[in-house]
Amino acid sequence: MSKAGNPQSVRVMGSSSTMKEWAAAISLTIGAAAVGYLAYRTLYSKDKCRKSLVNLDIQKDTPKVVHAFDVEDLGDKAVYCRCWRSKRFPMCDGSHTKHNEETGDNVGPLIIKKREA
Repeated sequence: MSKAGNPQSVRVMGSSSTMKEWAAAISLTIGAAAVGYLAYRTLYSKDKCRKSLVNLDIQKDTPKVVHAFDVEDLGDKAVYCRCWRSKRFPMCDGSHTKHNEETGDNVGPLIIKKREA
């Protein structure tokens, strides 16, 4: 028994604390450490930029997907895909409509047309 006569009292370096006080202090310390770790992981994680891919399956064997077109070859109007879901990529086939419905995104095509004279 401690000096105070309480069987649940613990004496450490001249102070007397109950087991409930120790449990509360340890729980608070563990909770603060967990919150700190999660905050650190969220803010400084190197993988957070790689969580989702935009291009799921187009030319995955190349390091970068690039398409170039001559302006003279475009005709009066060209419609290019920006959602990466088109079966005719890089041209748009309207797949962005389904993509937007499924994901809540708002992506649309890139439309290039000649100015009317």
